[in-house]
Amino acid sequence: MSGRHTGAVAIDPSPQVSAREPWFRRALGGAAFPLLAAAGLAAFWLFPNDLGLMTRIAATALYVLSLDLVLGFGGIATLGHAAMFGTGAYAAGIAAVHLVSDPLVLLAVGGLAGGLVALVTGALILHARGLTLLMLTIAVVQIVQEVVNKARDLTGGSDGLSGIEPSPLFGLFRFDMFGRTSYLFALAVLLVGFLVARRIVRSPFGLACRGVKEDPLRVAALGGSPRRYLVTLYAIAGVFAGVAGALTAVTSGIVGLDSVSFSWSAEALVMLVLGGAGRLVGAIIGTVAFMTIHHVMAAIDPFHWMLFIGLFLMGTVLFLPGGIASLADRLIKGNRA
Repeated sequence: MSGRHTGAVAIDPSPQVSAREPWFRRALGGAAFPLLAAAGLAAFWLFPNDLGLMTRIAATALYVLSLDLVLGFGGIATLGHAAMFGTGAYAAGIAAVHLVSDPLVLLAVGGLAGGLVALVTGALILHARGLTLLMLTIAVVQIVQEVVNKARDLTGGSDGLSGIEPSPLFGLFRFDMFGRTSYLFALAVLLVGFLVARRIVRSPFGLACRGVKEDPLRVAALGGSPRRYLVTLYAIAGVFAGVAGALTAVTSGIVGLDSVSFSWSAEALVMLVLGGAGRLVGAIIGTVAFMTIHHVMAAIDPFHWMLFIGLFLMGTVLFLPGGIASLADRLIKGNRA
């Protein structure tokens, strides 16, 4: 058998995957990073009064991106992803209050905490499949939330954790009251996260995870360990979610119990479905669409904004099953027909 060895299994699916992927999707994928960077910088100049909202969007997009890694590329159905996000947020917040204030160190603390929680829980629950796995992920986030709530001395319990005051970024850029530093910092972290995630999913490891998602029995027959791939991917995604949580804590200055809730996990899933799972850029598009509609409709009708979100989600699922990100595919295919 020829090909590169990835641990115990010999898999080299990259030529096949590249050959199956349409040329226009590869071109769009290559242009995604400069387009995201340009759109993010343009928004900085066009919407100076909404930098707080856009900072939350950037941090949330990184969180949904981490969910795309496990669901879109690993096929792991989860409703407990907020466990890693919230753990990262609280770890960074506690570290900021008691130990360090450097924002980059706080991101590292959050990423490490999220990754550890994902590694431990993933090793325990990823033997399950389907509804059983879904229930176990819900149990994990409920347990983590209860632990956080009971540890009032450290986390503030239901009152939340406040007093997070990061030091100037690189010792030069203070987190000003207008949110300029926070937004540019969050945008930079999101873009770096996108590049790292894209590198992971295109690596032999990422392609092996796609193989596990599509046909785990075949991977096992080739000598690989599907569970080991999934646990590793889950831990990596936990690092991304933990960094996203820490980024939220650093830029907002507070952490609440809602950051480690079942509803926050479910909202992330809705954002990913809206944008399109398994594309990375779909996670960002879905987050922008969901949070923008939420912001606008909640201002117009604060009691029925979920109705509009529901209608938007139904329309997307019915007419764009691949999410908003698949719209470009349809337009290009339509023009070629």
